[in-house]
Amino acid sequence: MTDRGNWVSPFDIEGGRPNQDGDFLREEVRLANRNSGILLEALRHDVTPTGLHYLLNHFDVPYVPSAADWTLSITGRVRQPLKLSLAELKALPEKTLRVTLECAGNGRANIGLRRQSMPWMYEAVGTSEWTGTPLRAVLERAGLEPDAIDVVFLGIDRGFDKVFHEYGRSLAPQLALSDDVLLVWGMNGAPLLPQHGFPLRLIVPGWYGMASVKWLDRIEVLDRPYEGQQQVGTYMYRESADDPGVPVTHMRVKSLMVPPGIPDWYTRHRLVPPGPVTVFGRAWTGNGVPITRVEFGVDGVWQDATLALVDGRYAWRGWQATWNATDGEHEITCRATDENGDTQPLEERWDRSGFGNNMIHKVRVTVRA
Repeated sequence: MTDRGNWVSPFDIEGGRPNQDGDFLREEVRLANRNSGILLEALRHDVTPTGLHYLLNHFDVPYVPSAADWTLSITGRVRQPLKLSLAELKALPEKTLRVTLECAGNGRANIGLRRQSMPWMYEAVGTSEWTGTPLRAVLERAGLEPDAIDVVFLGIDRGFDKVFHEYGRSLAPQLALSDDVLLVWGMNGAPLLPQHGFPLRLIVPGWYGMASVKWLDRIEVLDRPYEGQQQVGTYMYRESADDPGVPVTHMRVKSLMVPPGIPDWYTRHRLVPPGPVTVFGRAWTGNGVPITRVEFGVDGVWQDATLALVDGRYAWRGWQATWNATDGEHEITCRATDENGDTQPLEERWDRSGFGNNMIHKVRVTVRA
């Protein structure tokens, strides 16, 4: 009988892993230890298990011992200021949506000369079933004044990002009053976990995750544009330091695959036996636009993948393809196209802060009997 534990790794061809200077910044390692991404093999789950959903928290996770005393205030340019308890919010009409969220910085580490920040590669995405009440019900009860320009959402997490501030984002009234923006208290059938915004957060379907403010306790309606740090100081697409920028909003079309075969634990290079291999993945885009095509590539040669049924307007879509794997070294890839005709680019998309990089997913594979 062969002792599989004694098989020699086909990937250990460089004489081990020598220590090197300059591979990473300590600050990036600290961020990576605080935040976590989905395991790519977990893409097989239609709904991401809560503990595997990606996290990006800018500051400390606030300690909220109980939801019993939590309140949400709505002030500013409204006819009737409100202060609602969580119980009062739960008494309003309830809605559950399956929504894919992705961090705007997902893919940053795949861009050359990237800005030092959370070093995401592909992992900052997840799909959950979010339960709450439509924001519209609360805003209509408060009554927006005719001069309302911006609806601001403020959480209790705070810290320094160039300047001291509480995390805040805003939406235009037209978007804030849409049916699918939710004030959420539940995730996958359970209360929100502390790191996901307990006891109350915002979910803005179709947008990158920065819009879905956590630990939400205040909504302020302004008669002028909101100029908070997280609204205008960051989350802007910029070519250079002096570029005024374009706001980051909806998610760009993207797809990922479950890497096939057996991994090398350090490099994540894959070993696959020759013959038919089924490759599975997920594809998504923003603003509720459907995914219409996914292609699977081997060494630059593309074939159409088979799409699974649509499982919610804002949720990712499954796909699979069969690869007749042949001996040798290969690079497998995937790319998605949405109903608007937008397709993932073959190479990284430059942005000064590494936002919105939706280049194709690439996986190195060794095929060997």
